[in-house]
Amino acid sequence: MARRPTPPGTPETTGVGHVVDLVRAAIPPLHPAGLPFVAAPLAVAVLGGRRKWVRRSGLFAAAACATFFRHPNRVPPNRAGVVVAPADGEVALVDTASPPPELGLGDQPLPRVSIFLSVLDVHVQRTPISGIVRAVSHQPGQFRSADLPEASSVNERNSMVLETPDGQQVVVVQIAGLLARRIVCDAKVGDVLTIGDTYGLIRFGSRVDTYFPAGTELLVEPGQRTIGAETVLAVLGSSSAES
Repeated sequence: MARRPTPPGTPETTGVGHVVDLVRAAIPPLHPAGLPFVAAPLAVAVLGGRRKWVRRSGLFAAAACATFFRHPNRVPPNRAGVVVAPADGEVALVDTASPPPELGLGDQPLPRVSIFLSVLDVHVQRTPISGIVRAVSHQPGQFRSADLPEASSVNERNSMVLETPDGQQVVVVQIAGLLARRIVCDAKVGDVLTIGDTYGLIRFGSRVDTYFPAGTELLVEPGQRTIGAETVLAVLGSSSAES
């Protein structure tokens, strides 16, 4: 197995330490929100250890939850104006649509990319671009399948408006799905976020919409797989801010 490059001067690990480093590199960390979901079935496995089926069921459930709440490290691109995918998943829609009305941004259709997350995808959400949080709004709603086009308008959602240093606004919307009953958003108005920062989580199965300034050219297509914080959805330019 090839080793990852390390900065000059870093002490080389050998033996057990090297094995531990390889395991850490291969197994992504767990998002804190997943700790109760992993701990509960582990406790069941321990308490019911005398019964093989209880122990195995508890261990399987703990492993499944750990997989769902995995929080892998990501390295976003450093190109100016880049907007990255806020989530892992599949691009379901590339179109234009009005942003959520509760944000008060008007009804002008804006370029939009919708990413559908299955229960097998990483479910943390990442900041698509560096900027200050201008608005955060939670809207109760239904729990239809997140891959349906109408899910953007009728499902429960949490919307966030990010404003870049040059005044452009990008909207990212966490949308609950058929199985998702809980949206977590740690960002608050006034927070300054950096591209790729983890700001939220949706459990279990969901969708994330990103709205861009008018005139933005989108760089992805429906059916494309995205990697949160790394896949480039668009590049903002001065023309977007002026249009």
